[in-house]
Amino acid sequence: MEKRKFPNIMVASVLLATLSLVAGCSSTNTSNSSTSSSSGTWLLLIIFIAVIFGFMYFFTVRPQQKKQQEKLKMLQSLQIGDMVITNGGIYGKIQNIYSESFIIKTDSGDTMRVAKWAVIGKQSGEPGKTD
Repeated sequence: MEKRKFPNIMVASVLLATLSLVAGCSSTNTSNSSTSSSSGTWLLLIIFIAVIFGFMYFFTVRPQQKKQQEKLKMLQSLQIGDMVITNGGIYGKIQNIYSESFIIKTDSGDTMRVAKWAVIGKQSGEPGKTD
């Protein structure tokens, strides 16, 4: 079953609509406003902005950080002999490991040097073979 993500655009639009309602309510009371009412509106606005940043952090920044940590762990766990795939779609077997790159051997027997960031994952099985 596919898990649906809540779209960030919908969150932003709901928050902006709420902000406009809060701003509209505060502007209609300008003829007889007091200092405490004005400061309360500003406090509500600051809290609202903090909530927006909280949503942005939990829906965009945090998942991206988790993906980066998982990819870093995967890259650190790669060893000589592991089958990998690059972001260019090249399948190969790791022949040598350097600090910033790998030497991989393709099925045709060619070797090539690829940057570590270009490796997107381990290959689960042999390419071209079906069970």
